[in-house]
Amino acid sequence: MANNEDKFKKIIAHAKEYGFVFQSSEIYDGLSAVYDYGQHGVELKNNIKNHWWKSMVQYHENIVGLDAAIFMHPTVWKASGHVDAFSDPMIDNKDSKKRYRADVLVENYMAKIEQKIQKEIIKAGKRFGESFDKEQYLATNSRVMDYQKKRDDVAKRLYSAMDNEDFPAIKTLIEDLGIADPVSGSKNWTDVRQFNLMFATQMGSLSEDANEVYLRPETAQGIFTNYLNVQKSGRMKIPFGIAQVGKAFRNEIVARQFLFRMKEFEQMEMQYFVRPGEELKWYEYWKEERMKWHLSLGIPAEKYRFHDHEKLAHYANAAADIEFEFPIGFKEIEGIHSRTDFDLAAHQEYSGRKIQYFDPELNQNYIPYVVETSIGLDRTFLAVLSNAFHEETLDDGSQRVLLKLPPFLAPVKAAILPLVKKDGLPEKAREVIDSLKYDYMCFYEEKDAIGRRYRRQDAIGTPYCITVDHQTLKDNTVTIRERDSMEQERIPVDAISEIIKKRLTVN
Repeated sequence: MANNEDKFKKIIAHAKEYGFVFQSSEIYDGLSAVYDYGQHGVELKNNIKNHWWKSMVQYHENIVGLDAAIFMHPTVWKASGHVDAFSDPMIDNKDSKKRYRADVLVENYMAKIEQKIQKEIIKAGKRFGESFDKEQYLATNSRVMDYQKKRDDVAKRLYSAMDNEDFPAIKTLIEDLGIADPVSGSKNWTDVRQFNLMFATQMGSLSEDANEVYLRPETAQGIFTNYLNVQKSGRMKIPFGIAQVGKAFRNEIVARQFLFRMKEFEQMEMQYFVRPGEELKWYEYWKEERMKWHLSLGIPAEKYRFHDHEKLAHYANAAADIEFEFPIGFKEIEGIHSRTDFDLAAHQEYSGRKIQYFDPELNQNYIPYVVETSIGLDRTFLAVLSNAFHEETLDDGSQRVLLKLPPFLAPVKAAILPLVKKDGLPEKAREVIDSLKYDYMCFYEEKDAIGRRYRRQDAIGTPYCITVDHQTLKDNTVTIRERDSMEQERIPVDAISEIIKKRLTVN
């Protein structure tokens, strides 16, 4: 675990050093859990966003896009349940003065038991080889069964207390389990208290006339309140989807773990409207489709897993997370939820507007059911960055750090580098970049030795370095260097664009 923590620290340092992510307002000592994307970070983020948008909207005839405003009528959040129920149980450690989500402390305890079970399974698998029957082992091994019973007992106590908002019971559970502050090791806890996650602000020209409005804590409600507008103006037929990429805001208790938990973050969501009774079929369909999308990022399948929810949100009849193995462990990166008709029915009730769909095949009106796919853009950025970060020792004993980003996601596709800053090479290099820059994001650099420039491009994940040298002036050829293999070959200038294009295909 220590090695993973070290790697995480290196990734955070690398993100700053190479212009991917900066602490917001850093010259004023920053703002907790708020980050700015630098010159290379914004390109990587946009490339992930564009890949999602194409996969979701461009490649599906029955899914369209939307960009709803961040500010919404306050009643929206009353109807959605956020005003009354969007809160977390928080607990403070009196010695370290650190604040935590009480339920997460217990869930982390449960996760440690699950890790022990996994270790037992791995050991047994090695011992029994091909004859290993995992299901039988889980059902008969006494040690594993004890672990599982303990974990299930904890889960039952936690989720029962959460459902009943029984905060003293949650504190008692933390004390019974002997859960200590991860920072100080202290078990000196305050009582558990409710903490609303929405940011409120005032709208109105004079403060006394102002109405309280909220910064949206999710992007989904903008889709639901526009359901009728989109369905009618687009003449959409069920099943159909509405997709959106946008900012959301949550006053998180635990403001740590870099981009994983932020107060201002970006979501990529799609709400898929279906016939009542068909929602679970589409739920399974989108679970499979979304996992395929994650694997298209060039990340190995073993880095992902599904986690089915034991405790369902008040609006759901099925829910699962896609979890990614970050350096801080397996954590949620995307949620797939069968939201039933909760949202549209609530908005119909609160607004007094009829929000229904006439199905000509069934010859009846109904409120559509909804299957949601909701992915964190910032978390996906962190997953891609974490997977791409590599440290290598080369044959000559020297070290290099590189980002093995899929070329279609790389912030810069090609770096154009004159060998020296004289003899007409910079001018020729400018000609080369001018021929490429309308199709690809390119980078020009003439400072430092060519080897150092290669290393800098490796560190930002540039798939190709194009070196313009004295031979280029004679025969119009350049040296092209591939990032991962570091292999170089001589090619005509006219061939550069086609070589780059071939590498930019999505898996």
